[in-house]
Amino acid sequence: MLEKSDYLILSSALISMAISIYLWFSGNKDAGLFVGIWVPSLLSFGNYFKQRISEAKNG
Repeated sequence: MLEKSDYLILSSALISMAISIYLWFSGNKDAGLFVGIWVPSLLSFGNYFKQRISEAKNG
């Protein structure tokens, strides 16, 4: 089951992707690419901290 933090991580990645698509199709292709790079970064950042919290609880 997903926790609140999972929804926050996923929603931030989806919002970033939506902004990237909007920027790309509105003619700001460089800005769209820049914001598009945030998506995997946000997911990785969230995964890292979830793993650290899980290790702290178990270890």
